[in-house]
Amino acid sequence: MSEPLRIALAGLGTVGGGVIRLIETNAALIARRAGRPIVITAISARNRSKDRGVDLSGYAWEDDMVILGERPDVDVVVELVGGADGPALALARTTFEAGKALVTANKAMIAHHGLELAGRAEAAKVAFKFEAAVAGGIPAIKGLREGAAANRIERVYGILNGTCNYILSTMEDTGRDFADVLAEAQAKGYAEADPTFDIDGIDAAHKLSILSSIAFGTAIDFRSVTATGIRRVLAADIAQADALGYYIRLIGMADTEIDAEGNRRLFQRVHPHLVHRDHPLAHVDGATNAVVAEGNFVGRLLFQGAGAGDGPTASAVVADLIDIARGDVGAPFSIPVAELDAAAPAETGHRRGKAYLRFSVADRPGVLAEITAAMRDAGVSIESLIQKGRAGDGGEEDSDQVLVAMVTHEGPESAIAEAMRLLEGSPSLSEPPLVMHLLEE
Repeated sequence: MSEPLRIALAGLGTVGGGVIRLIETNAALIARRAGRPIVITAISARNRSKDRGVDLSGYAWEDDMVILGERPDVDVVVELVGGADGPALALARTTFEAGKALVTANKAMIAHHGLELAGRAEAAKVAFKFEAAVAGGIPAIKGLREGAAANRIERVYGILNGTCNYILSTMEDTGRDFADVLAEAQAKGYAEADPTFDIDGIDAAHKLSILSSIAFGTAIDFRSVTATGIRRVLAADIAQADALGYYIRLIGMADTEIDAEGNRRLFQRVHPHLVHRDHPLAHVDGATNAVVAEGNFVGRLLFQGAGAGDGPTASAVVADLIDIARGDVGAPFSIPVAELDAAAPAETGHRRGKAYLRFSVADRPGVLAEITAAMRDAGVSIESLIQKGRAGDGGEEDSDQVLVAMVTHEGPESAIAEAMRLLEGSPSLSEPPLVMHLLEE
């Protein structure tokens, strides 16, 4: 058998510990599949004395993780520290400067610096792999880069954040409101103490920008992703969606289009959707992730599984190491950086579909007429409408406020935007309307 692939591991948190356990437990199997053993030679983390439940005595320790990239006994660096900048980025740059390969689960760093790092990897003729950065153990990137490589991908979308999906599906099952379920998720460790990146859609936006680049051959453009999270979703919205035959899910969606001048444009949006119960994403619940890719020859592909956790994420990391051990380098984003299209952000006004609109309004005469007049003047056709009292604290009806919810007929998004503009600042509305698009079967 060939010489072992020697790796250094930066970051010994949940995933880092999982990588060590996986490599030690499945060492013989991994060696057979990789064609040579994969061994850990050096490690680094913030706290050397912390008990991580694994024996670290056989590995060299570096207090400064950046030095891992310069060690002569290391072929590949695995970065599991996280963060778009700081030590993780310094380590990545040092690794490529030293002519070594890098495996990472750091979606923020890739979303912000992926093009630069891919360029460095290509110049050094080494591998840069990040399967674990998107959807944990699901081989979504590998599926796009390899399984669907012969296809023109028309659209890629999915449930990309397990925390949001856990919260929404728990609200669905229990009828409880967002704040209550979020607090429970934090207590159980499913949500961070500061859950902003998850519940505001930023984490999903990082992942979507990576998938978009690989799917469409476009330069990664995280800054053009429009992200709306789930903070404002009420139990009443979920109940209403269920009555209409839908489930609410936070969906990241991307596609490309050609504008009137013949230029390619990239659409990227993270937004809560009403997903039709016959759509495969409707029944993805708990902390599960799922990615859908639609190819012009293969049709619809669905990748579904655990989107986080030590085992699934470690599995993706080690799968990348096995590819490197086999000699797979390849372009990190499937196409060399110099050939990626710099697609401008797409306009959204002409996009057509149905929408769910929810208003929290004062319970007085004329309010409903004001809303429907704005819909009429903006050219929005209403398919269904429901008005109900809003449950206040303690479960009692709040007599001063009611919820008005409606589903529109299919139409351009520009019409919805115009209706929202006409209602902006209305004293009848106690808060801005909530808009969620519909994803049909």
